[in-house]
Amino acid sequence: MHLYLIPLIFALIGLAFYTVLGGADFGAGFWELTAGKGPQAQAVREHAHAAMAPVWEANHVWLIFVLTVVWTAYPTVFGSIASTLSIPLFIAAVGIIFRGVAYALRAGAAGPRELSAIDTVFSISSVLTPFALGTAVGGIASGRVPVGNAAGSQFSSWLNPTSLLVGVLAVTTAAYLAAVFLCADATKLGDQGLEEQFRRRALGAGIVAGVIAVAGLGVIAGDADRIFHRLTSGAGLAGLVISLVAGVATLALVWRRQYELSRYGAAVAVAAIIAGWALAQSPLFLPGLTIEAAAAPRPTLIAVTVAVLGGAVILFPSLALLFRLVLSGRLAEGGESVDLRPTPRLVRVSRQGFLARAALACLIAGIGLLTAAEAAWAHALGVVSLFGFVAFGFPAALPPHIVPQANDAKRH
Repeated sequence: MHLYLIPLIFALIGLAFYTVLGGADFGAGFWELTAGKGPQAQAVREHAHAAMAPVWEANHVWLIFVLTVVWTAYPTVFGSIASTLSIPLFIAAVGIIFRGVAYALRAGAAGPRELSAIDTVFSISSVLTPFALGTAVGGIASGRVPVGNAAGSQFSSWLNPTSLLVGVLAVTTAAYLAAVFLCADATKLGDQGLEEQFRRRALGAGIVAGVIAVAGLGVIAGDADRIFHRLTSGAGLAGLVISLVAGVATLALVWRRQYELSRYGAAVAVAAIIAGWALAQSPLFLPGLTIEAAAAPRPTLIAVTVAVLGGAVILFPSLALLFRLVLSGRLAEGGESVDLRPTPRLVRVSRQGFLARAALACLIAGIGLLTAAEAAWAHALGVVSLFGFVAFGFPAALPPHIVPQANDAKRH
């Protein structure tokens, strides 16, 4: 693996996480907007709002991560995209801000009228943001972002058939993800009425998203010939096939009310589309600019790789604990409290000491192989070593007194 590809892989992983997790949050806003009126509609809104409460801010970490990695590792690409696509990116930023403000103000609403106004702002922002981000992605995929500062059109770069298609698909996919996730949450709450409502929404949104995706291939064929051929006959075809299979499997799981498995199926379906697009786009980043040519100097790429993997030791334990508590229902009202009793000191120190030493050894090996060696195999081994650093550092950095212990798990 070439060193210049590693930050791009990190960015694509972050983009997949943001599309799945952030998309589910945006989709919850879509269902709030389309809930209608009456007691059932209000129950839908309250359920969607409550489900987002523990994680809605955490999901934007992935967007910040993607922007930072691309900005640092591929500065020419970042500058070209940010300047040519400044309008949709500005719209998305405004949507994120208004959405966050509305979410925070909702708890202090003075009455039903004010609550309705806040929910409307939140819902519209939740639809506008993924649409704007989708149009930006469509502009990149269709080759309408040339290299240079504001070198492309400020309007046709994102107001074109491919961009509008991707924008609509982003909104429908977000709605689909949210409905699938909210089905599982409603089941844990034991609310069969909400479960059935979101089950119908998940099935409907999944079918609509699939139809738009398939029909959209015709739009792409007429508007972005290169990406179409590489999606349907080149490297990107594998991503399309995996996404199709995962999407159909997810609908079947929702139909059979196996909601926990359907979460993962929906995530795979969306992530596979991103992988397929990346493979179809490669080796070009922008028209006439390859990934290798766009990459920053070697010392910068090494610094980015080390920083990302080092930061993962801090980020992933925190997010893993957060999602573990959320998915187990322990952050819900009336949920089971977390056992804060510490593990025996001798066991804790010896285990964490070993993991810390192993992580340090992997870190030293990874940095050495990436900086001192020139061969591709050495770089690949260096990356594996840094991933080992993350794997060992993850449990070493996680506070043991926060996570429920094995003996407690057996008692439950």
